[in-house]
Amino acid sequence: MESLLNQWLWQEEYWLPPGIHWQDVDMKGEDGHFPLPRDLIYTLPLAFTFIALRYVFERLIAVPFSKHLGVKDRIRIRAASIPKLETFYKQSSRQPSQSEVVNLGKQCGLSQRKIQTWFRHRRNQDRPNNTKKFCEASWRFVFYLVAFTAGLGSLINSPWLWDHRECWRGYPKQPVAKAHYWYYILEMGFYLSLLMCVSVDVKRKDFKEQVIHHIATIFLIGFSYCSNYVRVGTLVMLVHDSSDFLLESAKMFHYAGWTRTCDSLFVVFAVVFLVTRLVVFPGRVIHTTLVVSAEFFQPFFGYYFFNALLLVLQVLHIFWAYLILRMVYKFVFMGKLERDERSDAESEVDDEEEEPEEEGEESSWAQRKGAINSKLASLAHNCVLNNLTNQRNINSRLPKAR
Repeated sequence: MESLLNQWLWQEEYWLPPGIHWQDVDMKGEDGHFPLPRDLIYTLPLAFTFIALRYVFERLIAVPFSKHLGVKDRIRIRAASIPKLETFYKQSSRQPSQSEVVNLGKQCGLSQRKIQTWFRHRRNQDRPNNTKKFCEASWRFVFYLVAFTAGLGSLINSPWLWDHRECWRGYPKQPVAKAHYWYYILEMGFYLSLLMCVSVDVKRKDFKEQVIHHIATIFLIGFSYCSNYVRVGTLVMLVHDSSDFLLESAKMFHYAGWTRTCDSLFVVFAVVFLVTRLVVFPGRVIHTTLVVSAEFFQPFFGYYFFNALLLVLQVLHIFWAYLILRMVYKFVFMGKLERDERSDAESEVDDEEEEPEEEGEESSWAQRKGAINSKLASLAHNCVLNNLTNQRNINSRLPKAR
């Protein structure tokens, strides 16, 4: 079985250019390390290590830091314990139709308005609070900042950072430095941990796009490592990390209510994102993998597969750039950032609409309560005046009666 798998999976035409064999890239004894597929096995335990570190980081560092910055969680009304509604909520739908509301009202003996209110409170009850969002953003901020700083430090003296033709000179007989090896392993382990935690993390507006991005990134890192596309792979990771930590920092200050700091960081992030993802990435990275690489070897399966993954990432970049430009438009013409169009809004549209509706009900009730209180005060004032007037009339009649 193992021999059949090796014959099918590790065929040379999949991983190496025409005319190159596995024996040709055996660089034992040479300076550096040649990437081997078995090296990627270490990314799986590393992903679980990241999950454990995140758990400790969020509780020992992120939560106290959120309180220090003034992150406040909104107090939400908890839905009453109604077993039939709870069963329907978990098993059928979070937002029932009108006919389902009528049926549930008959079963529970409640009005339609109370049923709708219960489901709204129940949905809001499941919405993540600001502290949870802050902890998630702070964890990603720390990793992306460390990854970008370490990656830039390891590549600053590399010739392919300045001359992209060096990515392919001597390919595939290119030894990998220890720093670049760990850069690859840590990045892949981190994205594996994000993919494992996607079901418990905050579900955002671009949830599906984020899952596609994580899967494409994992395949891209793994395949580029096995095919020894490590040089151009380090450039891809560096370009992505350069703007991600800015976005996470803007989110952190958004949850803390630091509006001016959040807006300033968002502007910087938008500029860096648009330049790196829409100019540098397609103009330099994809150009060197599509065009420049063809000058050094004939295209093969790995060439097409690697470029296809890069183009998938570029499509996602265009989608996110559209959302960011919408936010920039709102910021310029409305003067504030209402919410993060890219990934800060929850994916459930009904939840987004219910929250303002609940606020509207609370505000309208507050207005009605204030109007009732003012009417009661006016009525009490009139009663007091009437009593005083009647007392004066009685006193004025007493002498005449005598």
